[in-house]
Amino acid sequence: MNIYAEFHARVAALLGCFVEAGRLPEGLDLGRFVVEPPRDPGHGDLAVNAAMVYAKEAKAGFGNPRQLATELAAALGEDADIAQAEVAGPGFLNIRLKPAVFGAILNSALREGARFGAGLDKAETEKINIEYVSANPTGPMHVGHGRGAVFGDALANLLAYAGYRVTREYYINDAGAQVDVLARSAHLRYREALGETIGAIPDGLYPGDYLKPVGAALAAEFGDSLLGRPESEWIDVVRAAAIGGMMEMIRADLAILGIRHDVFFSERTLTTSGTGDEVAAAIGELRAKQFVYEGRLAPPKGQVIEDWEDRPQTLFKSTDFGDDVDRPLMKSDGSYTYFASDIAYHKTKIDRGFKVLIDVWGADHGGYVKRMQAAVAALSGGSAVLDVKLCQLVKLMRGGEPVKMSKRAGDFVTLRDVVDEVGVDAVRFMMLFRKNDAPLEFDLARVIEQSKDNPVFYVQYAHARGKSVIRQAVATISEIDLSIDALIAADFSLLTDEGEIGLIRLVGQYPRVIEAAAAAHEPHRVAFYLHELASFLHSHWTRGKDQPQLRFVNEDSRDLTVARLALVSAVTSVLAAGLRVLGVNAPDEMR
Repeated sequence: MNIYAEFHARVAALLGCFVEAGRLPEGLDLGRFVVEPPRDPGHGDLAVNAAMVYAKEAKAGFGNPRQLATELAAALGEDADIAQAEVAGPGFLNIRLKPAVFGAILNSALREGARFGAGLDKAETEKINIEYVSANPTGPMHVGHGRGAVFGDALANLLAYAGYRVTREYYINDAGAQVDVLARSAHLRYREALGETIGAIPDGLYPGDYLKPVGAALAAEFGDSLLGRPESEWIDVVRAAAIGGMMEMIRADLAILGIRHDVFFSERTLTTSGTGDEVAAAIGELRAKQFVYEGRLAPPKGQVIEDWEDRPQTLFKSTDFGDDVDRPLMKSDGSYTYFASDIAYHKTKIDRGFKVLIDVWGADHGGYVKRMQAAVAALSGGSAVLDVKLCQLVKLMRGGEPVKMSKRAGDFVTLRDVVDEVGVDAVRFMMLFRKNDAPLEFDLARVIEQSKDNPVFYVQYAHARGKSVIRQAVATISEIDLSIDALIAADFSLLTDEGEIGLIRLVGQYPRVIEAAAAAHEPHRVAFYLHELASFLHSHWTRGKDQPQLRFVNEDSRDLTVARLALVSAVTSVLAAGLRVLGVNAPDEMR
């Protein structure tokens, strides 16, 4: 039950009546307004901005927005579920609901359980491709990769929960200079595995110990047959082995966070698979659409002219789609640019039937967004949309001090080290307790504190506290029936305290939070909501310590206890569902 969607439909129906009466123009988009919680709960249960949204149209049929709001309020006053509809300011509507609506919210939350707030299965055209992590396969994952991994996974969970058909994808950057450097680094470790003293790792190679197992595996498989041969004869074999070893490590790192992908797409296959050169095909398609031409680019602003290579280039008309300059597709040596390969890769997504593409990138790729969105628009004729989510850096701290680098990785802290220290739940929740494009300071000491200052503990403890209250009731009141059927049948009219009503309001907001977070591609909204719900539950529980009549378990009134426990059950059910979307456990007990 989404009360906001339901009352949006009721207000839209009233606006439709005004259209039929000729007081509002035909063809009006009746979905533009919002129904939302008022900023101040003292103003009511729902706030509606319809009259303000249609202010221009209201002038003709009503004289001003406030008159439209007044007539809407009068009509809504006849609604059986509305206790009062008031006009505020220049035309806002504040609505107070009758108590029966709150009972219906709890009934829905209890009856639907884990599916409360979940969206209906969308049509086949609502397929969404989410590409996330896509770290270069040149070493173990670091904490920055972890933020994008957790964000992408939670977003996939959220969209699936909202009813979309989601494909989770990892793009393996296994072509280009960086994997050749990886192969040379692995060959050095191969020589080491055969007993050679390699000394300090030369500059330009990867220094971490994580390549030692790859070197040992190469030694076991090939013996010394790769020694004394020119690089051209061993690099393909060593590269493949190194990439395979790194991807196995990356998959293992992701697995400890509960992250999986449906598709692992190799960049190298764009030019080496049996389907031919897909990069050339993508460029050819754009050329046929007159989005590719041979031309020259002006030097970048601030660059010394003597350093600029003025030559004819194969260019994509990204300026036709809002980019600041057109972009090269071929290098001077005739090879493809990274951008050309990325165009071909995104073309495969469009060819697979995806109309909504979401890429999760690091913040250092911000300058790449417009050109990639331009390419998707050009390839799809505007039928596909690319939303790029940038994840800002993670600053790793311990007790306010920066964390030192990992010996295993060589020059950064590995994600596995962090998970081993603080646990999966802390990593996942804290990575989502900031908007993805905001910097994140992750303090290893703080995230394991058992205090209200630790958000993940605070939310998990709320779930455990709710379960504890139910266990207490079973132990205290003999033969009390707390089955779902009994809780649904409770007398919710007994819930009249402001704290109880506040909790019900928050439970009722959950479907709206899911819908809005999914539409905006922002899973942090779920984390923020869960923290608010947990805070409200803890506060109301604390009130019961000072006012015994507010306690959830009242031995003098079985009916009131059952109604309150129905409320607690609904709250814990929503907490568990929201945590599941984030990929975080909802413990029944915490010690």
